Amino acid sequence: MHRTDLIDYLNEYLEVGQYKDYAPNGLQVEGVSEIHTLVTGVTACQALIDAAIKVKADAILVHHGYFWKNESQPIVGMKQKRIKSLLLNDVNLLGYHLPLDGHAEVGNNAQLGKLWQLKDITPEPAGLLRLGLLQEVVTIDIFKQQVSESLKREVLHLPGGPEEVKTIAWCSGGAQQYIVEAAEWGADVYISGEVSEQTTHLAKELGVHYFSAGHHATESLGVQSLGAHLAERFNLLHYHIDINNPV
Repeated sequence: MHRTDLIDYLNEYLEVGQYKDYAPNGLQVEGVSEIHTLVTGVTACQALIDAAIKVKADAILVHHGYFWKNESQPIVGMKQKRIKSLLLNDVNLLGYHLPLDGHAEVGNNAQLGKLWQLKDITPEPAGLLRLGLLQEVVTIDIFKQQVSESLKREVLHLPGGPEEVKTIAWCSGGAQQYIVEAAEWGADVYISGEVSEQTTHLAKELGVHYFSAGHHATESLGVQSLGAHLAERFNLLHYHIDINNPV
């Protein structure tokens, strides 16, 4: 399909206009006009670019692209090498940040809710933070094990809530600050990707368990799901390439 058609579809499907973001959503580096092979990944690092070039990708679609606010503007060093690799191989780079967190079907948060089989009860108007119910009450240790196994990494547990849990709040990536709102919503557990020094004290004093489940791990499902959706809809060859990241 033509690059312009793909971008137009993505911008509408992901409702890009609804978000004030920290980086441009859409086409970030222009490559070949016709797209047949699509690679998806979390971050447009050099390892992902190299892997995409090996499979002769026409486009790379990521959650973490380039040109962030407050980022140094000169294209030198690491940034120059990455962009040069894309340009020399005529590979398009597309990045979608907050729209890929918040999408109701393929978004990171929607996919996490499906992964943990949560019934969504998020208060309206809904933002990125989500609230859901487990199918049954379980102990915090059992739920911690379930989350760790589902994301294939051991979560960091900061205790603060009850021994038995059912109400879960979550937001992918670096959203640990939402723990206050999660507690106000009555969550037993709040899950995000990263953690701050103060989160330990907030969990204890707000009475909510906190799971730091990994920025990469909590944001890998959305772009993979979006790639699969595009492949099916537009008959594209799709490879999801996971570049391991313990953070």
